[in-house]
Amino acid sequence: MRCVVVVGAQWGDEGKGKIVDVLAEQATIVARFQGGANAGHTVLVGEDEFILHLIPSGILNPDTRCLLGNGVVLDPWVLAREIETLRERGVGLDGRLGVCRRAHLVLPYHRLLDAAQEDSRGSAKIGTTGRGIGPAYRDKVARTGLRVGDLRDVDRTHEIVREASARANVTFAGLGDERRVDADDVMSQLHAIRADLVALSTDAGDEIRGGLAAGGRILLEGAQGALLDIDHGTYPFVTSSTTTAGGAASGVGIGPTAVDEVIGVVKAYITRVGAGPLPTELPEAEAERLRQLGGEFGATTGRPRRPGWFDASVARYAVGVNGITSLAVTKLDVLDSFETIQLSTGYELDGAPLASFPDSVADLARVAPVYERWPGWAEDTTECRAFADLPDAARRYLARLAEVCATPIRFVGVGADRRETITLANGAGG
Repeated sequence: MRCVVVVGAQWGDEGKGKIVDVLAEQATIVARFQGGANAGHTVLVGEDEFILHLIPSGILNPDTRCLLGNGVVLDPWVLAREIETLRERGVGLDGRLGVCRRAHLVLPYHRLLDAAQEDSRGSAKIGTTGRGIGPAYRDKVARTGLRVGDLRDVDRTHEIVREASARANVTFAGLGDERRVDADDVMSQLHAIRADLVALSTDAGDEIRGGLAAGGRILLEGAQGALLDIDHGTYPFVTSSTTTAGGAASGVGIGPTAVDEVIGVVKAYITRVGAGPLPTELPEAEAERLRQLGGEFGATTGRPRRPGWFDASVARYAVGVNGITSLAVTKLDVLDSFETIQLSTGYELDGAPLASFPDSVADLARVAPVYERWPGWAEDTTECRAFADLPDAARRYLARLAEVCATPIRFVGVGADRRETITLANGAGG
């Protein structure tokens, strides 16, 4: 396949970074198409752990060009720290990283607004990361944002920052919040990183189209998960961008016909962070066990994730809205010690089966999952490198996942390291 999209098919944190890292070995360009520093990808290479918030996971493969597309909202100070950290750890970046000139910037007033607005919600908090993502996307849609390419014109940059700072201060006052932002201070901070960011700027669409024309292999990387999509997720407990595969093409500046394949990443169970319904959520004692076994703490915020059993209703919905052609199932090894594993195959609402995934979070909060109980395998799977190496019970569980999701499984993760990945040439189930 020439152009592959990798998306999360749950509520994020599915292990997309690892799958992108594995696939990037064959890619000439890896491009991130949405989100910002509210996402975190953890990649383990041998004994070395890398946590990336903006830079695509493909950066750990030395021959891959990595791009941040126009659909990303970019915090330039987070990017600068990531670049510095990677260089200190021996990752070569020269000529390998580009930032689209059409990408919007996350600025200090966006972070302050994010915190103030979340505080004002009281008990009705959405659970944002406080990274300024929502306010930055709001400025983008309102046509008042600052883009990477604008930094080439200092006067225009100052005008945009001055007007945005004034609007932010009006908002703070309206919320009864004492926070204020100074436009000159923002400009001073921008001046310190402006030259480096302009030097990285490029036209991501031109690069990707050119790469395809030259016979290259393109990998488009999403952040968050399908159920956090601004349109198709569990609104309002969602992020502020299009996390589904439909946003991949527009998020990097290519046409949808360029995409050949969509890989959806799911855990062998499910998690979500922050507020919002999670129908298969485990009771706290069981949740804590799975949380500790799976290291289920946010890569960006460190917040504990809320674990639950695998939810096929979520996965089928994600398959439909993304056009997913195959699945990557991660963290199978986390279930190695469970005597019994439950799998939700559907929902009931008020005693009646639901034919489709609810569009109302009020309904989703009331559904009753329909469970199947599957025997665990009580064996270590981390040394397995082929599907046939897995215990019989694990293979049967995976086959059932593929069946209830109506989608073949292409990859199975049995550990955090890139080597702990089983590739199924023809897929399992489906």
